[in-house]
Amino acid sequence: MSTMNGAAVDTAASEGAAAARGAAAQGAAADGTPERVWRNLGALVLEQNESRKKIVEALGMSFFRAKALRRIAAQPSSMSELAARLSSDRPYLTLVVDDLEKRGLVERHQHPTDRRCKIVSVTAAGRATADRANAILGTPPPALAALPPEDLAALDRIVAALLEAGAEDGAGAGE
Repeated sequence: MSTMNGAAVDTAASEGAAAARGAAAQGAAADGTPERVWRNLGALVLEQNESRKKIVEALGMSFFRAKALRRIAAQPSSMSELAARLSSDRPYLTLVVDDLEKRGLVERHQHPTDRRCKIVSVTAAGRATADRANAILGTPPPALAALPPEDLAALDRIVAALLEAGAEDGAGAGE
């Protein structure tokens, strides 16, 4: 929803979250299939959570640029490694890194053993920006924060088990 009135966005998000919870609770009893649960998790994380929009507004860059910066801050990488970790093609990633470099958030250095390769690393300003993005992404949506402690504990156990099963299968968790 695109509006200038923040209250309207919050109200709509709250109403949407309440409707989704009601539909999920109603449908969970009737259809607790893995597909339905996956759709509901996707809706919660990708559709109702405003983190991506908050990052774009707070940092003044696309979410993909913020994602690339966060990956570089976590581990300096060659462009090839970074492209693989971001599932991006190298020409587009070069444009992204060029922009991050112009903003003073990353820098390129010669690879210690391969003269043909550059390592991209974060600057102090880039680290602060990545930390800010991580803080925004680490803030749970209001609907999750409002759950009773016993529901949060149950959900935490379930998600931990899913992550462990995914790691064992080699699937891992994406972003």
